[in-house]
Amino acid sequence: MRFQEGWSKVSLSQILELLYGKSLPKSAREDGSYPVYGSNGTVGYHSEFAVTGPGIIVGRKGSCGEVHYCDSDFWPIDTTYYVNLKRNDNLRFVAYLLSSLGLNQMNSHSTIPGLNRERVYRLSFPLPPLSEQKKIAAVLLKLQRAIEAQERIIQSLRDLKKSTMQHLFTRGLRGEKTKMTEIGEIPESWDVVRLEDVCSFLSGGTPRKSHSEFWKGTVPWVSPKDMKKPRLKDAKDHITEEALNSGSCLAPVRSIFIVVRGMILMKDVPIALTEVPMAFNQDMKAIIPNKQYDPEFLFYALQAFKHLLFQKVGRSAHGTRTIISTTLSEFKVPRPCMSEQIQIAASLRIAEKNTAICESRKACLQSLFKTTLNNLMTGAIRVADIDIDVREVEG
Repeated sequence: MRFQEGWSKVSLSQILELLYGKSLPKSAREDGSYPVYGSNGTVGYHSEFAVTGPGIIVGRKGSCGEVHYCDSDFWPIDTTYYVNLKRNDNLRFVAYLLSSLGLNQMNSHSTIPGLNRERVYRLSFPLPPLSEQKKIAAVLLKLQRAIEAQERIIQSLRDLKKSTMQHLFTRGLRGEKTKMTEIGEIPESWDVVRLEDVCSFLSGGTPRKSHSEFWKGTVPWVSPKDMKKPRLKDAKDHITEEALNSGSCLAPVRSIFIVVRGMILMKDVPIALTEVPMAFNQDMKAIIPNKQYDPEFLFYALQAFKHLLFQKVGRSAHGTRTIISTTLSEFKVPRPCMSEQIQIAASLRIAEKNTAICESRKACLQSLFKTTLNNLMTGAIRVADIDIDVREVEG
């Protein structure tokens, strides 16, 4: 490898050592201001610290190779390493350097992921002089701060949508009196209905895997792994129209998909609205509203009241979390008049779009950070001669 002028080839063992964190069970922690770090990041706070900050924490077990930077004194638990610098290198630069080396791909255990520090020590890389380290760290920190700002905005928008949804489904839009029902407080003019009275249901299926030609089509075939966004336009897998007659079926546009088996976790039931006709597998149901319901309103209503649906989740004979068909069909939701349904759905859709815009910005910034990190760490982009304020990375 050809090195940039002033850069030198070193191994990690020359610039740092990885020291074991110290056990601190949750039961032994006392309320305090010092962050406690595990492999995934902050796992709590304690009244004492084990390491003087600022410092770098590296996941040793579990989420091995994950790198975290802490500005303050901290306590790294025994599933982590913490970094001790051997030379006068810039600490924040070293944190970015470690995150660029793919440590999370160096699992040395077959069962529980683990990071072997002797393997890490052997990693070699080009190292710029201290003055350039600081400038590289300053550039990356500005990008990181921009990502963090977007994360805060996204969380604020999510909180706003949640509170708006709670208000709309409790008070409505007309300022009318409310009444208490079996699903909670709702406007006095609203009804409570069972899904089976206002919807039809479709069951999904999986075309035969032995017929490979079934899996070379253009029809999106949704499984629970695709249910990570509230609106679905596509899926990882696609099937042919012929496959629809061999174990699957097609749900129309603006159907509501709900996972009824398997990925029902963390007090949550994944729910999504389709924006194109889609097929789906047997771990899901498709809900198709009749003319009494605006599909988007019902979609938001199910989101607002899915905590009640989760309370009815059971377990199959194999221990899988399951929502049985009768539970879903008998589940109750509120029903205002159609005009109010449409207005409420439009209000929540605006909040959802604003969040999606910020999530797209965050994704762009993350991509820019990743590319910039690689280019700066290899010297493909040089900042040595650029006037950059490095005060924030000198602490």
